[in-house]
Amino acid sequence: MPQLPRSPALGLALALTLAGCADLTTPGSAAPALQPEPVAAEVPTPDAAPTPTPPPAPTPPAQEEPKVGASHVLIQYKGSMRAGPTVTRTKDEAKKLAGEVMGKAKKGQDFAGLAKQYSDEPGAKDRAGALGKFSKGMMVKPFADAAFALKPGEISGIVETDFGFHVIKRTE
Repeated sequence: MPQLPRSPALGLALALTLAGCADLTTPGSAAPALQPEPVAAEVPTPDAAPTPTPPPAPTPPAQEEPKVGASHVLIQYKGSMRAGPTVTRTKDEAKKLAGEVMGKAKKGQDFAGLAKQYSDEPGAKDRAGALGKFSKGMMVKPFADAAFALKPGEISGIVETDFGFHVIKRTE
């Protein structure tokens, strides 16, 4: 005869296990109903080729915005944006003066000299109207559109912005 465990806990576990088995063998009792197992995701068979994962799309390198170089002469009028207190000309007078400057520039007069003589832009006399290189977003739209439409060396027509009237020379 088999020896029974001496530990009360083991004895209790064995008694419960045997009682459960006895219940399954008594007439009229049935085994507990089996619950259907959830269907797992389809597992590929060993013969099936795995579906390749497409590589991630390459990230294009950041492109720098196009830039142009230009110089300009700014003729302001009383009431134009950032016009200094010494600017007293009317808008019509400013436009007329810008036309004269444009005419001189298109006839070949030194643009830097014209900027030093006529421009109302602060610092224009020190820089001779040179603005360096800039992208479209760095300037007000009418000015940027005109500067980007020019070829290097070309002189614009009169360009009106809130700052006044500009004559632009594209340098690069």
